Amino acid sequence: MSSKKALVLGPRGQDGTLICKSLLQKNYEVIGLSHQKSSTHSISQNLLEIYKDIKLEIGDIKNYTTIENLINMYQPQEIYNLAGQSSVGKSFLIPKETAESIIDGTLNILEVARYLNFRGKIFFAGSGEMFGSTEVAADINHPQKPVSPYGIYKQTSFKLVKFYRENFNLNCVTGVLFNHESPLRNENFVTQKIISGAINAQKNKNHKLKLGNVDIKRDWGWAEEYVEAMQILLKNSDNQDHVICTGKLTSLLEFIDITFNKLNLNWEDHVIIDESLKRKNEIPQSFGNPNPLDKMLNWKAKSNIDEIITKLLEHKLKDRETC
Repeated sequence: MSSKKALVLGPRGQDGTLICKSLLQKNYEVIGLSHQKSSTHSISQNLLEIYKDIKLEIGDIKNYTTIENLINMYQPQEIYNLAGQSSVGKSFLIPKETAESIIDGTLNILEVARYLNFRGKIFFAGSGEMFGSTEVAADINHPQKPVSPYGIYKQTSFKLVKFYRENFNLNCVTGVLFNHESPLRNENFVTQKIISGAINAQKNKNHKLKLGNVDIKRDWGWAEEYVEAMQILLKNSDNQDHVICTGKLTSLLEFIDITFNKLNLNWEDHVIIDESLKRKNEIPQSFGNPNPLDKMLNWKAKSNIDEIITKLLEHKLKDRETC
């Protein structure tokens, strides 16, 4: 019988799925809150294996009563808030919806925890986007200059968590996550577009992939490792916020070059730079400082960018072979 219960908000996203899998492997009873019930034909067999082992509730984190009822019903020791609209680009198109999913969701969880005097632990997923462009590797005290609606809302969530921890003595922390990838990443993210585009180009020499600004630089990690960092951070008795990152910068152009090279292709034969796809407020570079988390909690990223791209390609190729 499971000794611990964890409530995962947003269990169908990349991080939510991976943390459910990780917690199940640690013999947790896992309850997931999803805003919608996906049809089974859109879920891979691997995900179905995970979802059949969790208690899946349907509801909205923007609904205070939903959160209150869940915590009262299941009495979890740990809560992971991984819900909310997660696309930076999409946040420019639907800022109100994005704000509600991030800020209202965070505030509801904190307010319910305060009202119920919840003594368990709560993890909130932050984002390196709240720092804006980082000329030096960002630690948790780095100046915050977000340039997107998504970044602003994640900054607000971060400040709310800190406020409730310091003023209402809640056991809540934010893990500020820089970019992290896995095969579960949504297809509208640029890394997935590049992986799919390269594989399509291998099959069809005339295939073209349209991209915007390829000069941006990011700190890319492996998502399976990051969900382990989340748990380590949550269990730490100090309740300190931390940056979760690799500390390594890779340009999108390098990402493209490595990907196409692994398939024996020249990216210049297949990639078209489309000026209309360039975002006005695009962050030139974003990377974090991994040293505090390593020093204090003995966690550091293991997978480098070459390994990450290899794993993404291998999974996508295997996935297409079985289709």
